[in-house]
Amino acid sequence: MQKGQQTKSAIVDAALGLATQIGIEGLSIGAVSEVMQMSKSGVFAHFGSREELQISVIREYHHRFELEVFYPAMQEARGLPRLKTLFSNWMKRTSAEIDSGCLYISGAAEFDDRPGPVSDALASSVKTWLSALNRCVVQAREAGHLSELTDAAQMSFELHGLVLALHYEARFLKTDKSLDRAKRGFEHILLRYGATPTQKV
Repeated sequence: MQKGQQTKSAIVDAALGLATQIGIEGLSIGAVSEVMQMSKSGVFAHFGSREELQISVIREYHHRFELEVFYPAMQEARGLPRLKTLFSNWMKRTSAEIDSGCLYISGAAEFDDRPGPVSDALASSVKTWLSALNRCVVQAREAGHLSELTDAAQMSFELHGLVLALHYEARFLKTDKSLDRAKRGFEHILLRYGATPTQKV
């Protein structure tokens, strides 16, 4: 990486850390320049606008999410092994974010009624992830690891709901054993959609 790219990468990294504390909407050229101990013009030169800074942070967050959750799961065999690894990685990521917060979730609360490029970038990232989850469910059904009657969209919806519930209960309500409940919920969903006891998580 050349110096300019390294500086921009460092700015995005700092902005991402800031966004987990104050939200995407709270990001500004000025706030990031203070964290980076740079001039506002220096930060602005790399992005051109506050909006582009926010979108860059969303892209970086999505990239890191894929590295931690998606790509390792792709090393597993298609079907239930891949789906289980995907969900396990998702749980680990969510658990690590109980203190820092999830930009997918906090960002949705910030931008659900604010259309525009930032909202579009955030929604696109989440949809990309949920499409990947849905493909894993479809593959598990095609491999015979789930019932052939499995509604992949419905199962994906329920798995997503588990993660949203875990984040809300653990981060906001501070409910004990939320992670264990989410894991048991995953087991129950698998069994309900036809995974055999020998395939149980």
